[in-house]
Amino acid sequence: MTYDILITSATLPDGTTTDIGITGDKITALATDLPRDAGQIIDATGDLVAPPFVDPHFHLDAALSYGTPRINASGTLLEGIDLWGELRDIATVDEMVERALTYCDWAVSMGLLAIRSHVDTTPDHLNTVTAMLEVQRIVKPYLDLQLVAFPQDGLYRSKTGRENVIRALDMGVNVVGGIPHFERTMEDGRASVKDLCEIAADRGLMVDLHCDETDDPMSRHIETLAYETQRLGLQGRVAGSHLTSMHSMDNYYVSKLLPLIAEVGVSAIPNPLINIVLQGRHDTYPKRRGLTRVKEMQAMGIPVGWGQDCVRDPWYSLGTGDMLDVAFMGLHVAQMTSPAEMRRCFDMVTQVNAQIIGLDGYGIYEGATASLQILDASDPIEAVRLRAERLCVISKGNVVSTKPRPNATLSLPDRPGHVARRHQA
Repeated sequence: MTYDILITSATLPDGTTTDIGITGDKITALATDLPRDAGQIIDATGDLVAPPFVDPHFHLDAALSYGTPRINASGTLLEGIDLWGELRDIATVDEMVERALTYCDWAVSMGLLAIRSHVDTTPDHLNTVTAMLEVQRIVKPYLDLQLVAFPQDGLYRSKTGRENVIRALDMGVNVVGGIPHFERTMEDGRASVKDLCEIAADRGLMVDLHCDETDDPMSRHIETLAYETQRLGLQGRVAGSHLTSMHSMDNYYVSKLLPLIAEVGVSAIPNPLINIVLQGRHDTYPKRRGLTRVKEMQAMGIPVGWGQDCVRDPWYSLGTGDMLDVAFMGLHVAQMTSPAEMRRCFDMVTQVNAQIIGLDGYGIYEGATASLQILDASDPIEAVRLRAERLCVISKGNVVSTKPRPNATLSLPDRPGHVARRHQA
């Protein structure tokens, strides 16, 4: 058999070594010593070959807008929301499309080939939705972009909030979002969760709510989200993003809450880079960092994936689109430092995130979509440690990005002439 692309001696995340034959946009063979008959042969000897990175939580409409109309002086979530409220009414569709496409270029170069992005549905003009649907159309050949109808100012707090969510879904956005903790009252927040879950159930859609993104230990909308998931039969289709209030909740209450979340199959999406920057801004010391209870949820069998959230926008001034940066920070803040936990951090930005957003054909197996990456690392732990270079990125059967190895040349007395940071056995 002739392959379009043959990757030889690939080391998979589980440590096995294999050749990978790609024909069209599918993986068609996995075996050792496949015939060297291919349009392109890529030698991956010693390198990690993994499925692409997946980001289950992002805001593409705001990406790369940092400093417009001004910088977030307080560094708080609320000032960021205010700034974005100004920006979304002056940003043009063309500008948002261009910023988003630039970010998608960054993402592809980083092996990030699937993104779930929340799209603000607050403004009646819905330019944000128009722009992101156009971006989704343009990148479809090489990047899976999932869009969430997100009423940034609240479903009820904004006069046309609910109406605009429905309009966005009718335009083609296919995940239902919300922000219950930003409604005017706790009761309005609970009602919005119920309403949004019913909209999703009626339309057969997935749900992903910004849930309890606050330091307030009494913000408990995740409990309502778990209840509505059970009531409406939405198991496996619902995610709670952020969940930072759980960082501050009473331990006894959490001991009741986690089994409820696990029972109904709600996923959790913490965003470590952003959570630790935005939370605890009202604290002196001890200063909270707001990351939710990652290891405790994983111990209950709750799917937990790391999200990026923001890159150079009103909430976050840094970022490159590198999900290994996200995993690296999450590993530190969640204190996931055993070998098994470090490997799990890699899985959280690959397999687990793909599961959370319902990505079809994901993985490295015969019949899977031929989207994968070759990293300058020998295993997942080394990939996280180094934030390893993506040497080659393949999307749907096409090589879409290549990079040289980042080894440095040295001029030092009595030392080697080059240095590599990879572990030498």
